Amino acid sequence: AVTAGMQAGMAMTVTQIATAVAAFTWMIVEWMIRGKPTVIGICSGAVAGLVAITPASGFVGPVGSMAIGVAAGVFCYWGVSGLKRMLGVDDALDCFGVHAVGGIVGALLTGVFAIEQYGGTAGLIEGNAAQMMNQVKGIVIVIAYDAIVSLILLKIIDAIIGLRVSDEVEREGLDLALHGEVVQ
Repeated sequence: AVTAGMQAGMAMTVTQIATAVAAFTWMIVEWMIRGKPTVIGICSGAVAGLVAITPASGFVGPVGSMAIGVAAGVFCYWGVSGLKRMLGVDDALDCFGVHAVGGIVGALLTGVFAIEQYGGTAGLIEGNAAQMMNQVKGIVIVIAYDAIVSLILLKIIDAIIGLRVSDEVEREGLDLALHGEVVQ
């Protein structure tokens, strides 16, 4: 906002709200599904809330940020526990489930909850369906861009140093084979 005005204050407020609500929501979902919450889950939920509110922070109000927090907690939990398994992705740090899913959720819901008073652009709730379409177009463009740039970078890395280690190094473990580190 480049000022200490209402938009900056609201951005800070909704960021805190979405983060807290997403952490709490993730905890509740994990508790319901696995029988107990975990600290790492609550922290992952908080990060998911931060990711999801980022596109919306200057454009939504407290109610919208709460809805975004709930959606981030639910959908990012699913991204980490369900989608990852369905796609067979090796993502030890759950980056895709938290950041990609959270970013998509936040971008879509920005189009729903944007309030003209806060950010100058109305969302679907205020009758601006065009903003929702802008958000969808933006998501598609980002996915295409990321896929193309990632493919180019992976091809360059594969040509220079390769993407895989030998089977022997993989069996021994990368920490020990490449770095000489032993887990105690």
